[in-house]
Amino acid sequence: MNSPSGSKSRSTWIAIIVAIGVIAAALAVFASLWSQVGDVEISTDGWIALGFGVLVALVLGIGLMALVFYSSRHGYD
Repeated sequence: MNSPSGSKSRSTWIAIIVAIGVIAAALAVFASLWSQVGDVEISTDGWIALGFGVLVALVLGIGLMALVFYSSRHGYD
């Protein structure tokens, strides 16, 4: 019979292998799609929209993480 720690270790390794497999599959699909796109130009408006989207995503992520830390340290959890 396996010890509890041995079973946990095995399931951890299985989860790591599955995660690596999913990442490898996603990268393979991404590389395939990227090679099919070819030369594409992004307009100035496209770059502005891309920069604005990245900025909004960063502000949202940082703001939400700040709220998580604030609520945890002040007992609101």
